[in-house]
Amino acid sequence: MKRLHANSGEGASPYTCAAALRQGGPATRLSALVMGLGNMANGQILKGLLFLAVEVAYIFFMIRTGIYNLSMLVTLGSVEQEEVWDEAQQVFLYTKGDQSILLLLYGVATILLTVLLIWAWRGSLRSAYKAECLKKQGSHVNSFREDLASLLDENLYRLLMTPPMFFIGALTILPLIFMICMAFTNYSKIDNHLVLFDWVGLDNFATLFDSNSILGSTFWSVLIWTLVWAVFATFTNYIFGMILALLINRKETKAKGFWRFCFVLSSAVPMFVSLLIMRTMLQPNGAVNVLLRSLGIIAQDASLPFFTDPTWARVTVIVINIWVGVPYTLMQLTGVLQNIPSELYEAAKVDGAGPVRTFFSITLPYMLYVTTPYLISAFTGNVNNFNVIYLLSGGDPVANLSSTAGSTDLLVTWLYKLTIDKQYYNAGAVVGILTFIILSVGALFTYRHSKSYKEEGGF
Repeated sequence: MKRLHANSGEGASPYTCAAALRQGGPATRLSALVMGLGNMANGQILKGLLFLAVEVAYIFFMIRTGIYNLSMLVTLGSVEQEEVWDEAQQVFLYTKGDQSILLLLYGVATILLTVLLIWAWRGSLRSAYKAECLKKQGSHVNSFREDLASLLDENLYRLLMTPPMFFIGALTILPLIFMICMAFTNYSKIDNHLVLFDWVGLDNFATLFDSNSILGSTFWSVLIWTLVWAVFATFTNYIFGMILALLINRKETKAKGFWRFCFVLSSAVPMFVSLLIMRTMLQPNGAVNVLLRSLGIIAQDASLPFFTDPTWARVTVIVINIWVGVPYTLMQLTGVLQNIPSELYEAAKVDGAGPVRTFFSITLPYMLYVTTPYLISAFTGNVNNFNVIYLLSGGDPVANLSSTAGSTDLLVTWLYKLTIDKQYYNAGAVVGILTFIILSVGALFTYRHSKSYKEEGGF
């Protein structure tokens, strides 16, 4: 019995497509060609007609435009728009040409519709086989009305999950596949491939990994700075937030509520407002430089290069990120500290452990155990921290005029510039794919090797 469950899976349905094709009757097997036929043969007329309507609609779509969409995926179009002089009207007329971007989008959408049809086909075949088996057993076969009623009862999850899955497919999966495909084309302003473009295989990846090319050297410098920024932005916030949480949480600290209120109040101000204010204050003629001049700390014609010097700019964005991020970390760690069992501290005190030993043996391990998933998500968020960089420095300053990125650009802000400003859509797609791979692999590897995952509930 254990072997049976191990192979088939606990709760696995016996009404599979393979069983339907091997053991089903003629009507059920023909459902593999004519969707809904098995349902109609077993009394589920409306359900069978719905399956049949889906198949007919798909066939009609494929005949009308689907086959063309798939065929154009091979070339992505070759007909250019032409300007033709109309002698009779004495005007230029423009012939309709191919648009590779639309051909790629329609082709990808057609593939996804085909995948959906395969899913519906499997559902039709399994439903037909189930109806046949129930009828042979003398059991009740649900009518269409009873199937609809089940959507509000035992199948409620299907009713509730269908709309989100639809939007995920249309708004997430389709754009994602579209972006991945774009990375293998020459869709770019370079050589004027904005209307018609072709497949180029792995050329874009080779260019980006080539440190001798402009894009390649920029990629490696941006990648290194992105990782440096993510490490500093994550752990400085965590360390300073931890220190503040420990200081406020001490028994000797008075007015704990007041101090916590101050930090909560600072986090209540929208982050983008704070960032824009800081950007204005740190300009060459901003409030900070004006104040320093008036105090005689710097010369009247001088200014501190907060956003004009590469090193200064990088240090500035890290420091400001600490200022805006520490309150959130403080609130996270305060909750963790208040939930550490007091028995652990009492046992440590009995054993003669001092404050330092208690911190490194109890407090820090417990905090890391609980907050490891938070640290991973914070690191991921900082790699993609578009707001802080874009609103503060805009990625500037640009140290190399031939480069498409500034000294403070992260991968995500550089991707924005590549696509919106430079129209290097293929390079932007490659950067997006590489960013996703780096983050997903790194996050999953780190989490699966953490104690939070390995020893869940075992601290």
